[in-house]
Amino acid sequence: MHEYSFEKLVVWQKARDFVSFIYEITKNFPKEEKYGLVDQIRRASVSIAANLAEGSSRTSKKDQAHFTQLAYSSLMEVLSHFYIALDISYITKDTFVKIKNQSYDLSNLLNALRNSQLNKSTNEK
Repeated sequence: MHEYSFEKLVVWQKARDFVSFIYEITKNFPKEEKYGLVDQIRRASVSIAANLAEGSSRTSKKDQAHFTQLAYSSLMEVLSHFYIALDISYITKDTFVKIKNQSYDLSNLLNALRNSQLNKSTNEK
């Protein structure tokens, strides 16, 4: 079976794992948050993987780097939402630490990919 370029990216694979992790955590949020914080968190987490996939289809490395930056921005949005979830006791400190650790690992991969794309973009000219 054919494999698209984004499917080979370790960072995209880790982003998928992150989405599953986020969905599992947000299952325990109050029902009244289904269309509030839960929806926001889930959309932002899905956006990380989606932006990596979309960016991989771009022909220029500069465009690819732009979508990788969008993925990073979505990751920061997720983290910010979880600070709020911690503040209002929707998650425990231990859960927050797990989220923050996974966010840190994913952010390092995203930054490394973006830097690589930007370095390669200078050679495209």
